Amino acid sequence: MRSTEEIVESLRDALAGVGVVLPSLDVDPVTGASDEPFALVDLGRCNVRTAEHLTDVLRSLPAGETLRARVRQVNREMKSR
Repeated sequence: MRSTEEIVESLRDALAGVGVVLPSLDVDPVTGASDEPFALVDLGRCNVRTAEHLTDVLRSLPAGETLRARVRQVNREMKSR
């Protein structure tokens, strides 16, 4: 299993790949230092332009049934772990 830091870096890279930079993206320091098996990812704060750009990128993704089915599948897999 990848570390939370690796996952955050992967998310940062994926967002950068579509031109979105969340300057406060990081591992939540409280849960990251606890004994919890999964630390929270702090998506942080961003300015209005970044929020608008993120919205545009998300809206540009295909929202057809194929995507919804894939999201449901991933959600089921996550619950079974």
